[in-house]
Amino acid sequence: MKTTFTARHFDASPDLKQYSLDAVQKLDQFIDKIIVCDIILKPGQNDENPYIAELNVKVPQKLINASEEAPSYEQAINSAVDTAVRQIRKYKTKNFDRQ
Repeated sequence: MKTTFTARHFDASPDLKQYSLDAVQKLDQFIDKIIVCDIILKPGQNDENPYIAELNVKVPQKLINASEEAPSYEQAINSAVDTAVRQIRKYKTKNFDRQ
């Protein structure tokens, strides 16, 4: 899986970048057909949840998008990964578990 990391409108620390890359590696255990995973972190407009994490996961014939807001980037990344896992399971069930 090729992974890209983008921090929009701020400079991400090396720790945050590594945390993000490690978090999306979890997706490999659910499906091995992931082509590209894009991680996009950006500040949001909401005062309660000012941080946004967006994942774009490219699998054959589909683009899975998960975007979450949270009080910290780490929480937003974890929520986005959980959302992507749920969508990957649904994709896998529809496309590969037929008999």
